[in-house]
Amino acid sequence: MGGAAVDTGDSGVKAPDGGWGWAVLFGCFVITGFSYAFPKAVSVFFKELIQEFGVGYSDTAWISSILLAMLYGSGPLCTILVNRFGCRPVMLVGGLLASSGMILASFSTSIIHIYLCTGVITGLGLSLNFQPSLIMLNRYFSEKRPLANGLAAAGSPVALCCLSPLGQVLQYKFGWRGGFLILGGLLLNCCVCGALMRPLVAPKKSEVAEPEKVAQSKPKPKLLDFSVFKDRGFLIYTAAAAIMVLGLFVPPVFVVSYAKELGNEDTKSALLLTILGFVDMFARPTCGVIAGLKWVRPRCVYLFSFAMIFNGITDLVGCFSKDYPALVVYCIFFGISYGMVGALQFEVLMAIVGTEKFSSAIGLVLLVEAFAVLVGPPGAGLLLDATKNYKYVFLLAGCEVVLSSLVLAICNWLFIKKKPQEPDPPAKMEMAVSDAEMEVLNKAPQEDPENKDDVEGTGKAQQEIVKPKDDKVKEPESSGVDSVEIDVSKKLTEENGVVVEPESSL
Repeated sequence: MGGAAVDTGDSGVKAPDGGWGWAVLFGCFVITGFSYAFPKAVSVFFKELIQEFGVGYSDTAWISSILLAMLYGSGPLCTILVNRFGCRPVMLVGGLLASSGMILASFSTSIIHIYLCTGVITGLGLSLNFQPSLIMLNRYFSEKRPLANGLAAAGSPVALCCLSPLGQVLQYKFGWRGGFLILGGLLLNCCVCGALMRPLVAPKKSEVAEPEKVAQSKPKPKLLDFSVFKDRGFLIYTAAAAIMVLGLFVPPVFVVSYAKELGNEDTKSALLLTILGFVDMFARPTCGVIAGLKWVRPRCVYLFSFAMIFNGITDLVGCFSKDYPALVVYCIFFGISYGMVGALQFEVLMAIVGTEKFSSAIGLVLLVEAFAVLVGPPGAGLLLDATKNYKYVFLLAGCEVVLSSLVLAICNWLFIKKKPQEPDPPAKMEMAVSDAEMEVLNKAPQEDPENKDDVEGTGKAQQEIVKPKDDKVKEPESSGVDSVEIDVSKKLTEENGVVVEPESSL
C-alpha cells in the first residue's frame, strides 16, 4: 500500500464539502444505521434463543450488551488501525468480521458461542466500520459538516424501523439460524460502504514541484494521540458524555414495559418505539441544519447542552405519565430531544479537537462511554427490581442527563475562554510595514538637525536646504555681527506661499 493510499488526515487538502463527499455521507448513513440498530434488531430472536438453549432472558440480554460494549470499547484499537492503515482498509476488514460473526453464530450450539460470535466478532466488525466512517465524514465536510452529521445520524432511526420488522419476518419464516445467516449476508454491505471511503490526496503538482519539502513537512502520525487530554474542552466533553450515556439509553429500553404495566396491549406498547423512531428520523437532519447556521455554529456546545437538558426534563416529566396518550406525547418529545443529541454529539467533538486529532479523540471518548453503557441500563434494572416502580427509573435517567448538560455548559463557560480574534497574517504584515514607514517619516525631520550639527559649514548647508531654485527667498534678520544665533521661531516664506521653518541655528 503506497503512502498516498493511507489516509492520515493531514493531506493538506481542503474539505470539498460536496462532490464525492455525498457518497461518503451515504456510506456513513448506512454504517450508523447498522451500528446502532443492529443490537436492538438482534433482540427480536431472544425468545427463540431462550427456548433453544434453555437460558433466561438476562442471559440473552448479554448479547446486546456485549455488542454495544465492543462497539464503544474497541475505540482506541480502531484509532490505532486507522492511523496505521487508513479508513478504507479498516472498514473493509470490519465488514468481513461483522458478516462472518453472524454467519458463524447461525451454527452455534450454546449461548456462549452466541456471545463470542455475535457479541465479540460482529461487535468488533461494526466498531471498525462506525468510527472510520465518522472520521472520513469529518474530512470531507467543513462548512456543511453539521448538516452532514445530522443526515448521517438519521441512519440510526431509519435502520431501526427497517431491521426490527425484517428480523420478525426472518424469524417467522426461517427461524433464528436462518435469520442470523441472512443478516450476516446483509452486513456485507458494510464492505461496499467501506469501498466508498476514498482518501483525500494532495494535488500532484505540489508533490512534483517540491518532493523534498512535502516529505519533510509530512510528519509521521501518532497511532494514538493522548495529547487530547491536555485540552480542557475535550476533558469537559468526555466527562459530560460519560454522565449522559448513563441515562440516555434507559428510556427506550423500558418505555414499552412501562406501557404494558399501565395495562396497554403489546402492539400498542410496541408502537411507542415506532413513534419515537419516526420523530427521531426527522429531528436529526433538522438539528443539523440549525447547527450549521452562522450564528449558531460557534455556539454548538451550548446547543448540545440545551439538547441534553431538554432530553433530561422530558424524562423527568414523562415519569408521571399515567395513560397511553401521555406516553405518546412523551415519546414525541423524547424523539425530538434524542435526535438533537444524536445529531450534535460528534459534531461538537469535531469542533473541539479538530480534524487532525479527531480519530484519537473519538476512540478515547467511546472507550469511556463503553463503561457507562454497561452500567446504565443494568443499574436502572436493579433500581426497578428494588422499587417495583418505573417512575424512579425515568427519574434517575432524567437526573443523569440533566447533570451532564449542566457539567458541559457551566464548565465550558467557566474554563473555556475564547481567544481574541487576530487579524489575518497578510493584513497584519501590511499593517506593520505601514506603521514602520510612518515612524521613519515622523522621525526624519528631528534626526536631520542632529546630523547636521556635526558637519562643518552648517550655515551654508542651511541656506542650500532652504533656498529654492529661483533664489527668491527672504533672508532672516540678524540682531548684529556678534550674534551667532538666529531665532528659530522665525519662518522663511517663499513667494509662492510655501512656509519653510528653519530647524537649526548658525
